[in-house]
Amino acid sequence: MKRRNFIRSMAISGGAVVCGGISGLKPPGPAGAMRTADIIIYGGTSAAVMAAVKAKQLGRSVMIVCPELHLGGITSSGLGFTDTGNKAVIGGLAREFYHRIYLHYEDPRSWQWQKKEAYGNKGQGTPAIDGANRTMWIFEPHAAEQVFEKLIKEHNITVFRNEWLDRSSGVRLRNERIASISTLKGTLYTGKMFIDATYEGDLMAAAGVSFTTGRESAATYGEKWAGVLTGVFHHGHHFKSRVDPYKIPGKPSSGLLAGISGTAPGVYGAGDKKVQAYCYRMCFSSHPENKVAFSQPRGYDPEQYELLVRVFNSGWRELFQKFDPVPNFKTDTNNHGPFSTDYIGMNYRYPEASYALRKQITDAHRRYQQGLFYFMATDPRIPGEVQQEFNKWGLAKDEFADNENWPFQLYVREARRMVSDFVMTGHEILGARAVPDPVGMGSYTLDSHNVQRYVTSEGFVQNEGDFGVHVSEPYPISYRSIVPKASECQNLLVPVCLSSSHVAYGSIRMEPVFMILAESAATAAVMAIDNKTSVQQVDYAALKNNLVKQEQKIDA
Repeated sequence: MKRRNFIRSMAISGGAVVCGGISGLKPPGPAGAMRTADIIIYGGTSAAVMAAVKAKQLGRSVMIVCPELHLGGITSSGLGFTDTGNKAVIGGLAREFYHRIYLHYEDPRSWQWQKKEAYGNKGQGTPAIDGANRTMWIFEPHAAEQVFEKLIKEHNITVFRNEWLDRSSGVRLRNERIASISTLKGTLYTGKMFIDATYEGDLMAAAGVSFTTGRESAATYGEKWAGVLTGVFHHGHHFKSRVDPYKIPGKPSSGLLAGISGTAPGVYGAGDKKVQAYCYRMCFSSHPENKVAFSQPRGYDPEQYELLVRVFNSGWRELFQKFDPVPNFKTDTNNHGPFSTDYIGMNYRYPEASYALRKQITDAHRRYQQGLFYFMATDPRIPGEVQQEFNKWGLAKDEFADNENWPFQLYVREARRMVSDFVMTGHEILGARAVPDPVGMGSYTLDSHNVQRYVTSEGFVQNEGDFGVHVSEPYPISYRSIVPKASECQNLLVPVCLSSSHVAYGSIRMEPVFMILAESAATAAVMAIDNKTSVQQVDYAALKNNLVKQEQKIDA
């Protein structure tokens, strides 16, 4: 998909909105201040922070311009049980972040509710606390945010928050270069280089760079796990028993239960524009002094959760398997099972939606999960032993204090993906094809959450889209996958919504990888400025040399 003219744009609807729990956005107004820096970074994610730090370390002026009030994206918004894969290939500033987390928890004052020696030290693949390497991979949301804010302060980085890109006319290009961006407040930002560090790819899209959404077909790139995957059950996130989908069991005329699509899932291997499910990663607490009971949300409708009752009635009892422990008797609670926190099928319009529509979608996800928790805590149809155990938990009182203890950031697992001269696919991830110009490495499993919930030909409910494929060796990520085509934009780097198939993005989309690619993007941006060239013309051999000096891991 592509938009091209002198002012390239994605249309948005006007009006004041709230997004991701952050309020106060002003509607478009008269021209405001003009601000300039060598490098302008749009977005407040973990990638944005790392890109800014590296640019400043390399002697360039930099500004972060972001809609968010809180920095760090999903890393500081509930995803504390880090998806790392092979930790040996996490280097540079990303490793520095996890070292600083380690130092945070070396301070006894960080263990307010739990003694350090009582913490189970469970992590993914290795212990949470790696004393030998002085890193820690599991953490509370506020600990991550503190580390990000300290990095910003130490490097004297200017951050403009609650600044929303004017996606209709706010990106101005001259000779295939971004000259400036403007926000809905009317503020103009000019720079030599720009980095889109958002989960949505809004700057990339508004600059007219080609992108895609949804799933490619299996034929597009010859990928085994592409497109519709009916009957593929790699995780436990499917219906393992025959569960009736109708309001009155056995009676289709009664209508479908909430959350089940009435349309067919599509032909196996066919592409579509559907998006893997989103959720809020929840930070729960079991400490009596630090938990907030689950409350009934506005518009609560217990019929929305009837399908969960049938799942429990089928004998399923895996509810607590993804209550992953983080310090101080808290969790990173993620989706698990056939009916959980993933709001399947309710995010398809999100990637290209206006701010107002995204607000509606994020609000709907929040209400869905709030209602789910209240339902499990109070409804008499929940098995007694399950409900008793669930009610040991509540929202963590000392997290997200200015957002009713609810995470700031919806877990946008996938939105737009750039289409550049090099598209990362499953072939590169699984080692079948070489990458000659790596700027970072990934290693996590090929992983997608479910995309849709439908009725099978046998008349039962089933989920589709979830897959998990083992990646045996760390793999390199191409520099060309984080830069647009030269014919489209020559001073933009995209380390988050990079050029990748849906299948490959299932592995790449991990927060440590975003940090790694952001550091490499900033390094390349500085080199392009120094050499007065485009990002596409950066000398790769020199870039590789600089990344190695920065202790980035770019080959196994």
